Amino acid sequence: MHEQDKNMKDNLAQDKMIEGSAWMTAGSILSRILGAVYIIPWSMMLGTLYLQANALYVQGYNVYSLILIISIAGIPSAIAKQVAHYNALNEYGVSVRLYKRGLLLSLITGIVCALILYIGAPAFDNGNPDLIPVMRSLSWAVLIIPTMSLTRGYFQGFQDMAPSAISQFAEQLFRVIYMLVAVFFIIKMLHGNWVTAVSQSTFAAFIGSVAGLLVLGWYYLKRRRYYRSLVKNSNNEIHVNANKLYVEIIQQAVPFVILGAGISIFQLIDQFTFFKIMHVATNASDQVLNQLYAIFAGNANKLIMITISLASAMAITVVPLLSEAYTKGDKKEISHQISSGFVLFSFVMIPAALGMTAVAGPLNRLFYGTGNGALSANVLAFSSIISIFFGLFTVVTAMMQGISQNKVAVRYFIYGIIAKVVSQFPMVFFFKEFGPLISSAIGFMVVNGLIINSLDRQFKIRSDKMLNQINWIVLFSLVTYLVALASVYAGNMIVGLLMNPFIRVGSFIVVSISTLLGGVVYVYLALKSRIADTVIGGKATSIRNKLNIK
Repeated sequence: MHEQDKNMKDNLAQDKMIEGSAWMTAGSILSRILGAVYIIPWSMMLGTLYLQANALYVQGYNVYSLILIISIAGIPSAIAKQVAHYNALNEYGVSVRLYKRGLLLSLITGIVCALILYIGAPAFDNGNPDLIPVMRSLSWAVLIIPTMSLTRGYFQGFQDMAPSAISQFAEQLFRVIYMLVAVFFIIKMLHGNWVTAVSQSTFAAFIGSVAGLLVLGWYYLKRRRYYRSLVKNSNNEIHVNANKLYVEIIQQAVPFVILGAGISIFQLIDQFTFFKIMHVATNASDQVLNQLYAIFAGNANKLIMITISLASAMAITVVPLLSEAYTKGDKKEISHQISSGFVLFSFVMIPAALGMTAVAGPLNRLFYGTGNGALSANVLAFSSIISIFFGLFTVVTAMMQGISQNKVAVRYFIYGIIAKVVSQFPMVFFFKEFGPLISSAIGFMVVNGLIINSLDRQFKIRSDKMLNQINWIVLFSLVTYLVALASVYAGNMIVGLLMNPFIRVGSFIVVSISTLLGGVVYVYLALKSRIADTVIGGKATSIRNKLNIK
């Protein structure tokens, strides 16, 4: 009977992880797709100024991202972790108080960090005065986003991922609508300045954050009665004073700041060193260097973040479940959740990254046109491969936070930064625009390797079963890559009989065909081999029956 209860608990935990991942993945993917698709009309409206505008946009956003992460202060993930901790103890009243105290903290940090970004914009301009209005336009979003992110963390602590996913989509949708309308009005109607157009494009982050917060407010009101019933039936045995709640939030939040800013910190290292190193290595003008920077830090990064968002979504899901198991001291459950997280990450991230590598050529033409076509496509293909290391970083650091080993994770991340900084000059000097990507991959490999080794040492996660599943996933992903790559070549020839396959319309058709064929092959192999069963559970059987796969 005890074994049956244990199996039911394992299945319930897996279902929670799958359901949570599904919501967060859907929200992240739709948001990232919107965040990439806008580039097509945006670049067409800006025309020949696009790469210059995109370089300015990216440089402003890199600074904003770091300030934003500091303003959020890791509070959403910290709140999610602490709420899950107290919920596991049936102390829902403490969870509600934690959220209310966190709201005040998020309001204060939002105001302070918005002022820092607005007033301190000249200090971050990296010698480019055009960056100042861009960063000041972004400061308005910093006022609101901490509160919005805190509320998402509260819902996630209850393993209720739908509000976060839907608000994330609403935030991106309204951001993109405002951005495109503003740029059309400034460039096409008023024939205005492109720097003004970029500033309004970044101000769109504020419009989106207002929409996202309104969606979360609606969900909070809708679920208020349910939360009150949980509080009413709590044990009410733990009484935590206000100061202790603040200390708990801050103690949990600070490491989340550093780790949550991981990718942004690496990108800022690129922003403040790439131009200087390239001036030593080449005679290229600032305009050419801006274009190269836009290609690897802007164009490629926007697309690979679609796949990295898959990993981020799963990372958020893992934290409350691991925290719950850690609170109960269940080492076996911790090992099971970590292993499941790695398999789920591999199942989605590896084929997505390799698939994007296969269709890099037509995908790049679809989004960015034919300018710098070969170079831009090669950078995108290379970025897609290393995005696996970026995505893995978000997952393993979330796992370390879930088991309250934040300080260890931060120490390992510092080692990764050192590896990035040490390798930056030689990599950029010899490999030019590919250099920052290579040094980032080296840095994240160091962090990921150290964390995985630590987790395995503590919880024996490296089981034959997990490694066997991941090996099959890698094999199926490689088959998918070959099918998608062959489809690109075949698609170019077939589309070429009707139209130019290298224009946007032709590239869209080729990408659609290749993605569809590659996806069908991967899904078939995953279902046929039963690998899908370990990821989506019993749902795989019903899908197999519907598709008549034996």
